[in-house]
Order: sequence, then structure tokens, then C-alpha cells
Amino acid sequence: MTTNAGSSGGRTAPAADRLNVREGMVVQELGWDDDVDDDLRIAFEDAIDGELVEEAVEAVDVVLLWWRDGDGDVVDGLVDALTDLSNSGFIWLMTPKVGREGHVDPADIAEGAVTAGLSLTTTAALSEDWAASKLVRPKGSRR
Repeated sequence: MTTNAGSSGGRTAPAADRLNVREGMVVQELGWDDDVDDDLRIAFEDAIDGELVEEAVEAVDVVLLWWRDGDGDVVDGLVDALTDLSNSGFIWLMTPKVGREGHVDPADIAEGAVTAGLSLTTTAALSEDWAASKLVRPKGSRR
């Protein structure tokens, strides 16, 4: 897949704002592959004024999880994303939009969230090819 700089039509910077990501946050990226939206990744890095981390040394504020239908059971990906996530942190599950290769059925995301012990709070279309689902721990399980 070829990615052109700025191919998101300038929508990535506001997308990072909508994702509640800000300077100083530690964002762990999981599931990266060459099909991800590089403009969106750059928007995240610009918003946190730093780089996305692959392996966390301490608890992270946000996990940016890229997931495709062929990646396996979404529950496994969500449980893995919880490993380094702080108790008050959240996960942005990035999945290809409907009609794109690797699309994940929203029902699978909702079911996976419940099975992983998470609550699905928000969904957003962030770029031409990717959509986001925000998942958090239920309030009763946060410390």
C-alpha cells in the first residue's frame, strides 16, 4: 500500500485532538505494520511531543493498537494491550474501515471488549482507511 504524505486531507491533527492525546503522555504502539496510516502516527507523535514506544519501561497512558481481521482474536490483542496500560489509561483500537482489507466487524470489537473486561466508549473515523474505538477499564476496576 502506498501512503502519500498528507493523504488524510489535514484531518489527522484534529483527529489526535479528538483522541484526547496531549503533550507528555506516554503512548505505546502495538500491531504496527506497513499498512498503518503514517500521517495519523505522526499526528499522535506531534500531540505528545515525543515518539510512540513499542516496549514500555513503565505504565503507559494510552495504547495505540492497530488490529486487522487476520491478526487473530481481538480479545487476545486487547488483553495484551492491558499489560503496560496504567489503571487510568485507555486503548485506541485502530481497525480498517468497512470495505477495506482487514476490516473487523464492530460486533467482534464490542464482544471482545466485554470479554477482555473493557468498556467501549467512543468510535471515530480518523482517516480515509482507519477507524478508532476507545476502550477503557470499567470505572469500578480503576484505582
